[in-house]
Amino acid sequence: MAMESKRLGKTDLEVGRLGIGLSEVGFNLKLTDIEQASEVMNLALDNGVNFLDTAACYGISEELLGMVVSERRDEFVLATKAGHFLPRGEGEDWTYELILSSIDRSLRLMKTDHVDLVQLHSCSIEILERGDVVRALQDARAAGKTRYIGYSGDNENARWAVTSGLFDTLQTSFNLVDQSARANLFADVESRDMGLIIKRPIGNAVWGADSDPVPYRHIPEYATEYFRRAQVMSGAGPLADNPNDRIRLALGFTFAHPEVDVTIVGTQRPGHMKSNIEMVAGSMDISEATVADLHSRWDKQSSGWEQRG
Repeated sequence: MAMESKRLGKTDLEVGRLGIGLSEVGFNLKLTDIEQASEVMNLALDNGVNFLDTAACYGISEELLGMVVSERRDEFVLATKAGHFLPRGEGEDWTYELILSSIDRSLRLMKTDHVDLVQLHSCSIEILERGDVVRALQDARAAGKTRYIGYSGDNENARWAVTSGLFDTLQTSFNLVDQSARANLFADVESRDMGLIIKRPIGNAVWGADSDPVPYRHIPEYATEYFRRAQVMSGAGPLADNPNDRIRLALGFTFAHPEVDVTIVGTQRPGHMKSNIEMVAGSMDISEATVADLHSRWDKQSSGWEQRG
């Protein structure tokens, strides 16, 4: 299935506009669910989804990826994240040694000798300014363990990472109920030709939902604020040119911003993967009036609404 692709910023990586985030697979599946994980990931690869985004702390996601698609390694761009000691809370996060050992663990679990992108996983400005975690990524790149280095995060921490000039890519939250990046980050990302990876691009499908979707059992409040914002924004009246498909509306809104290189949508269900692929391969366009209406609602109602990680 044909899928539009873009160069990921100043890298030489060509990525389909739809990527797959593997947190749901890692947190919600078990190793005994290998057939389900295999179906989700291979279905993605078979249909032009070539950007796979995971993290050392996404449960068993890296292990499952290594088990089900490592033999297809040359078919996809592989991104992971580092920074947290595992098991969480049992050691010191954000040290030089931890970053390097985390990358080695990721390579072993995913059965590869390199990843295409390692991202710092939402650390603070104070940690970034200390310098050793950035140096760890640079040393991993020099050793051939990763081709590029990036930062994943939001708000003032993301702004520091972007303006530092140290990173090839930024991964940040952006969707119809989380638009801060549009004003605070996009222009600086563009001016530096950084790759822009969007997480939470459909906003956990809260627009038009009857209740909080609660996508993660272990973080029951994960989508609560998004659901609240959707209730506020939709309460302003009928949406201009509403396509009456809340997933197409949400993803179409994110895709309407040309700064975006790739969006990562997480799913553990093959059926959802298939419908996402079919939607993106078709016409994702929503009207300029719809985009303008969503921009206007955000600008009027979003006082104090920060990006959500």
